[in-house]
Amino acid sequence: MRVALDAFGSDTAPYPEIEGAVLAIKEDLCKEVILVGDEAILKPELEKYFYDGDRIRIVHAPDRIGMDDDAARSVRSKRDSSMVRAIALHKAGEADVAVSAGNTGAMMSASLLTLGRMKNVLRPAIAGVFPTQVEHEIILDIGANVDCTAEHLVQFAIMGSKYYEYFFETPNPRISLLNIGEESAKGNQMSKEAYGLLSESKDVNFIGNIEGKDILAGITDVIVCDGFVGNIMLKTIEGVGFSIFSILKEQMNKDWVAKLGALLAFPAFTYIKKKLDHTEYGGALLVGLNGIPVVAHGRSNAKAIKNALRFASRIAKSGFVQSTREYFERL
Repeated sequence: MRVALDAFGSDTAPYPEIEGAVLAIKEDLCKEVILVGDEAILKPELEKYFYDGDRIRIVHAPDRIGMDDDAARSVRSKRDSSMVRAIALHKAGEADVAVSAGNTGAMMSASLLTLGRMKNVLRPAIAGVFPTQVEHEIILDIGANVDCTAEHLVQFAIMGSKYYEYFFETPNPRISLLNIGEESAKGNQMSKEAYGLLSESKDVNFIGNIEGKDILAGITDVIVCDGFVGNIMLKTIEGVGFSIFSILKEQMNKDWVAKLGALLAFPAFTYIKKKLDHTEYGGALLVGLNGIPVVAHGRSNAKAIKNALRFASRIAKSGFVQSTREYFERL
């Protein structure tokens, strides 16, 4: 698979992108990485590494979209930015997927403007893969649409179901609706309507509502919500995880008994850290578009970029986009 990588997306770009691309090639995670960005900066940095020169190339893009830039305006005014050019390469067929750790709103705007929505898809969504106590689950939308209708949530459920089926090779995944209670009568009007529509749908395996306390319990495969709720949930989970490890570290450093206990429990702590580490999961997929745009975390290091490239290549090989497009074209 050929991956177009926005080399000036992350907070500390382009260093994580360059190293991550080299690691991905060395581990044979993709066929080719196209680093998109300012060649005058990228070329001397890339020359510091040993790698297969036929599998990493640079496409010059002198401009950059910052994290604080207005999403829609910057996409239109900065056509020569690394993000926009990466998506354009994907659109032109020179890359099978586009990856960026940059401004999420700009990535969504650029992807929508360049790639376009699939026919009959009302809204694209951001779908993220989350660890649970059992396996993994997909949650969408986690930030693209703050205002949704019940029909939007039903389409999110369909796209999430197909995503899970193709990515994890698991047929008929379980679909849940994030709500304030398990009962069908709970929630706002949108949630109640969505519950009714999902219950009647023959295209998804809807198992009912799920509460916030069960998000990571592993009792479902796909969780559906609007982008406002989903983004708050995402950042709450990130914050809780960070706080727990900070508290544990503080307590472990208090006395020698605590340090001894920490040493004995080190394998368990290592497992938990790895399971909750965002760098292990690479990025989130923008679903409902005619292409495969992947958004990585702005704080991505080289490991996160490498795994984002792994994730993107796996999506491209899965057949998810083609199957989803064919489904919605039949509507």
